Amino acid sequence: MKNQKSHESDSALPIVITGLTKRYGSLYALNSVDLNVRSGEFLTLLGPSGSGKTTLLMAIAGFNRPDAGSIRFGDTEMVLTPPHQREVGMVFQSYALFPHMTVAENIAFPLKLRGVSVAERRQRVDEALQTVQLDGLGERAIDQLSGGQRQRVALARAFVFRPRILLMDEPLSALDKKLRERMQIELKQLHRQLGVTTVYVTHDQREALTMSDRIVVINHGKLVQVGTPEVIYNSPADTFVADFIGESTILPLQRNSSDQLMFGDQPINAEPADPAIRNWSLVIRPERLYVAPEGAMDGRAAVSFKGIVKEQVFQGDTAFVLVAVNNHEIGLRYSTGSLSLAMEPGSNVTVKLKQEDVIIVPRDMAE
Repeated sequence: MKNQKSHESDSALPIVITGLTKRYGSLYALNSVDLNVRSGEFLTLLGPSGSGKTTLLMAIAGFNRPDAGSIRFGDTEMVLTPPHQREVGMVFQSYALFPHMTVAENIAFPLKLRGVSVAERRQRVDEALQTVQLDGLGERAIDQLSGGQRQRVALARAFVFRPRILLMDEPLSALDKKLRERMQIELKQLHRQLGVTTVYVTHDQREALTMSDRIVVINHGKLVQVGTPEVIYNSPADTFVADFIGESTILPLQRNSSDQLMFGDQPINAEPADPAIRNWSLVIRPERLYVAPEGAMDGRAAVSFKGIVKEQVFQGDTAFVLVAVNNHEIGLRYSTGSLSLAMEPGSNVTVKLKQEDVIIVPRDMAE
C-alpha cells in the first residue's frame, strides 16, 4: 500500500457497546455484551461458527436490531439509526461489487449517493485506486479482475467516502492461502495509513493474530477474552481460548497432599491466578517445547516429560512430532532450518518446557 497519511484518523470514532443482547427464540446470539472499541484501532471479533461474532458486527452496522443494550459511536446512540445513516464503510465476504459497473464506477458509487460532484468523485476515486495499488484499472470490468483485485476494489469503495468506522466481515475467506496472507499484511498497512476505527470478523485465529491491535474471542454469544494478540496467545483466559488460538496440548492437572499442582509425578511450578479455583490445566504450545539429551543438566527446564515418539511429520520450514506421555499425546514443533531431530516412531524422548513458557488455565470439568 502507498505510504501516504489521510485525514481519517483525525475523525475516527470510538464504539461503546453496553449490555447488547440479541435472541432468536430461546437462543442467545449475544448475551449482555459489553465492549469498548478504541478510536482508530483495529479490533478483530474471533470465534467459531455460530459464536455471535457476525451478529455483533451486523448490530454495529445496523443490519440487525438488538433486543436490549446500547451501541454508541462516540457520544451518539445508534441502536435506532438505520444502516444508511450510520456512515460506516462495509466490506462483505462476497465483496458485493456491481458486475455491470466498471472498477471506477463501483468505487464512486457511495460518493454518487452522497451527491459528491463529478470532479471530486473522479479525484477521490483516483486517490483510492492509488491507495489500493489499482492505478490505471478504473475502466476495467469487474469480471476481468482477479480475486485479490476485487478485494481491493471492495476496500476502496468502503473507504472512499471517508467513513469514521470501517466494518469487515471475513473479507479474505474466498482467497487462496498465499494471496490471503499477502492481503492480511496489506490490510494492516492500509489501516495504519487510514487510521479509521476498524472492526473485523474472522474465524481464522492466525489471521486475527497477524492483523489486530486487539482480539475479542467470542463463544456462545459471550466475550470470553479481550486483549492484544500477545496476551491472548501467551495468557489465554481458559481452555477454550487456549485450544482455539494456535496449536496447543492441554493436560489436566491434579493436586498432591501438599496442594502442589501435578501432572502425573511431575510437579508444575506455577501460581494459580485465582486460588479459589481448584481445577487447572497445563497449556503447552508445541513450539515452546524442546528436546534435551537424557540425563543432561539443564537449569532452564521447569517441566520435563519422558515419552515415546508416535509420529514425526516434515512440513517444510517446521516438523511436528507427536509424543505419548502418560496416556496423553503432546505435540512438539521445531524449525527444520536450525535443527535436525531424528526421532523415529517408537523411540524414547525427553521433552522440556522452560519456566517462562508454563501456562496454566482454569480447567473445564467437561474435559
